[in-house]
Amino acid sequence: MTDAPSYGFDTLQIHAGARPDPATGARQTPIYQTTSYVFRDADHAAALFNLQEVGYIYSRLTNPTVAVLQERLATLEGGVGAVCCSSGHAAQILALFPLMAPGCNVVASTRLYGGTVTQFSQTIKRFGWSATFVDTDDLDAVRDAIDENTRAVFCESIANPGGYVTDIRALADVTDAAGVPLIVDNTTATPYLCNPIAQGAALVVHSTTKYLTGNGTVTGGAVIDSGNFDWSASDKFPSLSAPEPAYHGLKFHETFGSLAFTFHGIAIGLRDLGMTMNPQAAHYTLMGIETLSLRMQRHCDNAIKVASWLEQDDRVDYVTYAGLPSSPYYERALACYPKGTSGLFTFAVKGGYEACIKLVDALDIFSHVANLGDTRSLIIHSASTTHRQLTPEQQEAAGAGPNVVRISIGIEDPDDLIADLDQALTKACG
Repeated sequence: MTDAPSYGFDTLQIHAGARPDPATGARQTPIYQTTSYVFRDADHAAALFNLQEVGYIYSRLTNPTVAVLQERLATLEGGVGAVCCSSGHAAQILALFPLMAPGCNVVASTRLYGGTVTQFSQTIKRFGWSATFVDTDDLDAVRDAIDENTRAVFCESIANPGGYVTDIRALADVTDAAGVPLIVDNTTATPYLCNPIAQGAALVVHSTTKYLTGNGTVTGGAVIDSGNFDWSASDKFPSLSAPEPAYHGLKFHETFGSLAFTFHGIAIGLRDLGMTMNPQAAHYTLMGIETLSLRMQRHCDNAIKVASWLEQDDRVDYVTYAGLPSSPYYERALACYPKGTSGLFTFAVKGGYEACIKLVDALDIFSHVANLGDTRSLIIHSASTTHRQLTPEQQEAAGAGPNVVRISIGIEDPDDLIADLDQALTKACG
């Protein structure tokens, strides 16, 4: 289809990037299960390898099924291009890869998924990179943390696990003034609830494993390029602005303009890091996105009903859902996330760590898994699982203390979910 500004989200989530298969007329995007592609002739092959022509070379780099997903995600997020990869964690590395060099740092929110905190605080050190963690609600702290070696600021639009909502526009004003890109993980919100690019983000990352796919079948990740950041405004980003030796001195920003980051992500990132999304995963994710708006609205509706019930229960200390009027983020949520604040939040159980473990084991409908964004309702005790590698101080900062459980509300009957939580809380706190 020809994407036009007049098309609404519900139309684009089904049609963007997809066209009937020219060989067969198939309406659904086929799974192009192939490693390689036949070149028309030697000149065609040379042009592709020289980045003088866009096309398919090898499925580590590009694949027709994955390309449809990339175009759809770029369209829904309001970007110029996207690069899909094997997981959300791969997407984070892929986003940083063209920006960083030994000695460089990223300023990151303290409210991040525990695995991301570990990746940023430990793993990236092996590349000679580092991370400084700050409360991104404290804009002065963000400004103070940015130094001459900072190459990006990273946050989550709606933070996992606590469901805290970020004021992306305010943060983008800080990064714009500093001349560094803002990278926003939009996994929990999805483009249905939040458009980080419209609020000033330079790059958006996703774990497509979660709400975008929505059915718990495949892992995947994506980096969406806004096309708005000037990579040549300073000498901070030579991978994008300076001559690239592997392509005979080609300058990505000079050559590809607003698509510089996207082309680099494929031609260098996927080529050398090999974080490829397989075509079957792309196919499952495309099918999931077709119902994204319907599912997300149900997730939000169910979440506010369950959160409101939990907040009134004497066995619960507090609930972090930003959609509740009692939340300190409620007014921000209304302004920045008017359709809702997703289906992810935490609540603290009276009785602490042991009561949380009993609660998790007593539930029937909720599945105890290390995932979120499924059609099924999910629960996990973050302090003993996803965040156990963090210090107690880091756990508290991330909203994953020992008395806290994270729930991802699915699209089941909300009364059934409440009844399941009720019986499990009785067993945990009785």
